Amino acid sequence: MRLTWPTILTLLRIVLIPVMVALFYVGGDAARWAALGVFILASLTDWLDGYLARLLKEQSRLGEMLDPIADKLIVCAALVMLVKDETIHDYTVIAAIVIISREILLSGLREYLAAAQVKVRVSRIAKLKTTIQMVAICVLIGAPPVAASWPLIDDIGAWGLWIAAALTVYTGWGYLIGSLRHMEDGAP
Repeated sequence: MRLTWPTILTLLRIVLIPVMVALFYVGGDAARWAALGVFILASLTDWLDGYLARLLKEQSRLGEMLDPIADKLIVCAALVMLVKDETIHDYTVIAAIVIISREILLSGLREYLAAAQVKVRVSRIAKLKTTIQMVAICVLIGAPPVAASWPLIDDIGAWGLWIAAALTVYTGWGYLIGSLRHMEDGAP
């Protein structure tokens, strides 16, 4: 197996997860800004690995499997850390749970459909959802250091997360309904 640049970027995204989590535990504004930088870098590698795979025609089965896993891991890790440190709090925790639940559901659905040799294509709305979700998480990671001078930053991040959660439900439902035709009793 030959490692391609897109796959290396995907692996980098996975390696960045414990770095981001550790920075949350370090605490303080500098660590928070560093965690934001790590999350932004991971988000950019998500876009860049897909772009390079298409440009260089280096799509691989390993990359195809790892990319959505890496995406879900970084998002879920960030959301859990934001809930843990109470940046995400009160009812907005529900939005985080909705997003994490959809990620788990879709992973199982993709695995099931892969066994049936059915590819799940990402819709434009799902890409919009991912963008809004990533921006909202970035705002929430960066919110505590600037909250004193810009108190609405928490609300902006929370609203972004709620919008992402609503799109999460919409796209998740669409994927589920679209995949039902491939499911039958006893089929893999």
